[in-house]
Amino acid sequence: MLLLILGVLLWAGAHFFKRLMPEKRAAMGDKGKGAVAIAIVVSIVLMVLGYRMADGAVFWGRSPAMVGINNLILIFALYFTSPGPSKGAIFYKMRHPMLTGFALWAIAHLLVNGDVESFILFGGLLVWALAEMAIINKAEPNWTPPAKGAIAKDGMFFAISVLLLVIIGYIHGLLGPAAFG
Repeated sequence: MLLLILGVLLWAGAHFFKRLMPEKRAAMGDKGKGAVAIAIVVSIVLMVLGYRMADGAVFWGRSPAMVGINNLILIFALYFTSPGPSKGAIFYKMRHPMLTGFALWAIAHLLVNGDVESFILFGGLLVWALAEMAIINKAEPNWTPPAKGAIAKDGMFFAISVLLLVIIGYIHGLLGPAAFG
């Protein structure tokens, strides 16, 4: 579990670095982008390896109902991480659509994975996403939403999100648990 915890902490630290230590990040210049990117890649490797190696207590397992709810939430998570909210007409005033989508992704995975390693991974990433929103709001209180787009853009990005869920679900089934039950 140590690798998993280190991975989640490194992910959060790499993402918080710019906001919590802006002088140090600015002093690194363009080289800082590469260092942060490397830290994020290493954090993902640690999380994947740590999650696969972990063996914690199980409090609940997958059920057909929860898998269906999970997949429905994931459609919205994918939509919010797409350009849809900022290009469309429904959610264009949402300040953090990508982080909201990330938080929804974490919640959906917690619904179907009731083990300790999932609490650490998905719960930790959920806490990170919510904290990131709060830190951004504090650092940049003045924010102007983008111009309202067309409802057709919302429909297009939603349809793409459904298609992506099918593709990601198929790949997920090849690498791990079947995403569609």
